[in-house]
Amino acid sequence: MSEPREPRAPQGQAGAPQGRPDEKAALRLGTRRSKLAMAQSRLVAQAVSQVTGRPVELVEITTYGDTSREHLAQIGGTGVFVTALREALLLGEVDFAVHSLKDLPTGQPDELALAAVPLREDPRDVLVARDGLRFEELPDGARVGTGSPRRMAQLNAYARNHGMTIETVAIRGNVDTRIGYVRSGELDAVVLAAAGLGRLGRIEDVTDFLSVDTVLPAPGQGALAIECAADNADLVAALGELDDPFTRAAVTAERSLLAALEAGCSAPVGALADLLADGQIVKEMRLRGVVGTTDGTTLVQLSTTGPVPETHDQAMALGRELAAEMLAKGAAGLMGERAH
Repeated sequence: MSEPREPRAPQGQAGAPQGRPDEKAALRLGTRRSKLAMAQSRLVAQAVSQVTGRPVELVEITTYGDTSREHLAQIGGTGVFVTALREALLLGEVDFAVHSLKDLPTGQPDELALAAVPLREDPRDVLVARDGLRFEELPDGARVGTGSPRRMAQLNAYARNHGMTIETVAIRGNVDTRIGYVRSGELDAVVLAAAGLGRLGRIEDVTDFLSVDTVLPAPGQGALAIECAADNADLVAALGELDDPFTRAAVTAERSLLAALEAGCSAPVGALADLLADGQIVKEMRLRGVVGTTDGTTLVQLSTTGPVPETHDQAMALGRELAAEMLAKGAAGLMGERAH
């Protein structure tokens, strides 16, 4: 499927393959066109401009995930927001790209470097409900909108365990569209990511922050990924100044779990790695994972704790180990579930 493209920057601008780029030329940041993607990219652009001393211009790119009206679980989820941005990087049309890390496929192409994973925002899911209701206050039969099989599985399980009756409704659209379903009375509540609302300056719309003990977030939720061409060593190094090592270790473990379960980002998998501190000293990392049927009748939820990973391989191993335990408990039979 052909993707709309911005015109190419003339040769000699930043990122041109030949010769030394003009050190004052603007760096081109590839971003999706959505309001949230633009907000995220502006934050990164500001930070990159500070570390490089160069202006950064945003290049808007439309992705298949933005134009398709199908539910994410049906179009596969994995990579639908990413492919066009990566193509633009490989073609030299942009110098670097910003993704929501939870949208990235778990396999990293050799030609592209994941140059930075900045400090993570709040990874939790949140409820935006009518009349300021918290989740426990929703009326029997409340219609709760989400496009995520992961959220459906955990919300339905939580409701069942607490004697509540809810109906999860598959929805799509941007934040305004989703919250609009509540404002119009079509739905009683919607579930969204705290980080997205925070970056949009809409955190006041939240009526309940859902504890990670209730709903584990998507692997990588709340984190951003900054990607550039692997052979652009100067840019890889400059962008690397924005990297947060603890965030990178956590999301690497979470995504390793996802990959080992052989699940795409539309599968009903939740994962969160967090750091356990003894006083001021961070001693260990705990990784929690969940997979379940979307109706919430079956959940496999496990956790493991180990030393804070000091290398990429150690973080990957933490995820693989927990995935193996989950598969042994029956997780494999739950991976085929999709929201319809």
